[in-house]
Amino acid sequence: MAEEKTRYSDEELAEFKAIIEDMLAKAKAEYNTYREVARSGGANDIDDTSPSFKTVEDDGANQRSKEEASQLAQRQYKFIKNLEAALVRIENKTYGICRVTGKLIPKERLRLVPHATLTVEAKEMLAKQGKN
Repeated sequence: MAEEKTRYSDEELAEFKAIIEDMLAKAKAEYNTYREVARSGGANDIDDTSPSFKTVEDDGANQRSKEEASQLAQRQYKFIKNLEAALVRIENKTYGICRVTGKLIPKERLRLVPHATLTVEAKEMLAKQGKN
């Protein structure tokens, strides 16, 4: 009987590292966009230089847009931190190992969710217990 793999090979880790670095670059660009919108309200037009009649609704919509951008920036920041943590696990050669079961997380899952630390089974088990 073949021995079950306990970790991904260096070649496999290099493949995942490339995927993560690509996602990280895109995530950082999105994060910067969200932060800019949250700071400025996304006003890339001539509102500041042309006379206009702003209404209370305009101000409310602008504030809501800033709040939404701020929330998206926070989510993106968390995603970036998760991707960075995955890179650390690659360097430590612990990437792709479920933190609950100790089994390898399937490659298909890691390609879709490269920062995953749980197998689907472990995630479902923790959800039933009300933990995460």
